[in-house]
Amino acid sequence: MTRVGDLLGRGMAFPPHVGADGRIAWSEGETNIREGILLSTLTEPGERPRLPEFGGGLRGLLFQPNTTPTHHEVGVQIRAAIADWEPRVRVLGVDVQADPENPESAVATATYELVSTGDVRALTLTIALGG
Repeated sequence: MTRVGDLLGRGMAFPPHVGADGRIAWSEGETNIREGILLSTLTEPGERPRLPEFGGGLRGLLFQPNTTPTHHEVGVQIRAAIADWEPRVRVLGVDVQADPENPESAVATATYELVSTGDVRALTLTIALGG
């Protein structure tokens, strides 16, 4: 019998934390993939000393205006980070819009397909911008 973790992967939970048993917590399946996407998009290149090119580089857009060209760049960077660092998914699209509740943020929704099952999922992130 194939377990979800065997099919979709298993790894240390993100953000890292200690589980109820006092050990490092692990995640598997779709949860682990979602965490991998968050990790690859929200990490800045250079933050991981042994893999300095890892990450999405979104913090570099922090002081950019909350405009359509910036939204396009956010989408490009999210798409690239997922494509480069999360091989268990195929990015179908990234939609970025101004956050209606915060003029200094954009809301990005990445739609992706799980390579192993073909299931389609989405992940929404709020990205800080300069306003």
